[in-house]
Amino acid sequence: METSSPRMTAGPREAQVNCSPAVAANAEGEEIEVLESTDVLPVAPEDQWKSLFDKYDPENSGFISTERFRDLLAAHGSELDPHKLEVLLALTNGNADGKICYQDFVNLMSNKRSNSFRRAILQGSRQLKGCSLRDEVGLGLSQRLVRHVAYETLPREVDRKWYFDSYTYCPPPLLILAITIAEVAVFMYYGFQLDRLVLQVSSPSFLKSPLPYHPQLRAQAWRYLSYSFMHTGIEHLSLNMAMQLLVGVPLEMVHGALRIGLVYVCGVLAGSLAVSVTDMTAPVVGSSGGVYALVSAHLANVVMNWSGMKCQFKLFRMAMALVCMSVEFGRAVWLRFYPPAFPPCPNPSFVAHLGGVVVGLTLGVVVLQNYEQRLQEQSLFWIFFCVYTLFVLCAVFWNIFAYSLLDVRLPPPP
Repeated sequence: METSSPRMTAGPREAQVNCSPAVAANAEGEEIEVLESTDVLPVAPEDQWKSLFDKYDPENSGFISTERFRDLLAAHGSELDPHKLEVLLALTNGNADGKICYQDFVNLMSNKRSNSFRRAILQGSRQLKGCSLRDEVGLGLSQRLVRHVAYETLPREVDRKWYFDSYTYCPPPLLILAITIAEVAVFMYYGFQLDRLVLQVSSPSFLKSPLPYHPQLRAQAWRYLSYSFMHTGIEHLSLNMAMQLLVGVPLEMVHGALRIGLVYVCGVLAGSLAVSVTDMTAPVVGSSGGVYALVSAHLANVVMNWSGMKCQFKLFRMAMALVCMSVEFGRAVWLRFYPPAFPPCPNPSFVAHLGGVVVGLTLGVVVLQNYEQRLQEQSLFWIFFCVYTLFVLCAVFWNIFAYSLLDVRLPPPP
């Protein structure tokens, strides 16, 4: 079962703990964060938790001491994953107040990701130590893959261990794979129809498809998203597909299809709207807006957590990612200013790449920085989301009024 709790901080721990895949660990002794899991104890109605709480609060004070909470955890240890039991015991040991109120008790036992739970954990002043996830031996192929993905995407050892224990391949990471398959299918269809695979954009029938964005057809709203399924040629598709799979699939495995899909779709939409505002006469095709949103968010997350990211050859791999992005962007810029095969319609714009980058460095970074925390509780997420929504609204009004007010000379419809 996937985890669904906020990260909580714990300080130095006095008791020695065993090495295990789900225990928060930091070999350097730096402050770390601890998560809880939705499978800590079976979910039960609040009145059952009240009865259990009253059993350990005979004075009816509304509080139980951390010692009694440890006794409660010991009594229910058989119902807990031993790794997560160890984490909860460490959190209890670190409670500075020495007591837990009823609401915090309910949050701890029923895994509610609330501010009350977070405050209770942040009061701790102890630290949990253990072995690195890399030291785990005897792992199967699927477990090694999950461990590899954890080190590729998560900057904290506690997050990597918790993800390693909780990931079940259910649901499988199918969103990015499905998008990629759809893009390949569309490309092959038009490849046979246009009788060319390289520089399909040079075909007179290329823009007659119902998918590309064209300034003369901007009233057809679906084109602001559907353009991402068409590419100018096999060189365009190959670069986008490689980055999309190498970065998007691991991110989807960790953060889920909903979050990664949000970043991807926002990047695609921002790309076409940015073209309609800044390069008003040009069409646009390709998934670069969504791809650059994911890749930019991931690279920014790596840079912001450089010391914590333990992926191998990270400097070389980041350099290679930047080279691939630069090559693809340079190809798009060259194509945009290359004399079009069928003037006066220009070649597709490159501005969608920049729109994707902006989305990745703002909205995307917030999503990747808040692993297994509710985005709706993050003020920075709402700030960037509101800014993005404002941009979309302004771009819509721009498309409605600016073209006629500025008397823009548009190329004829395809």
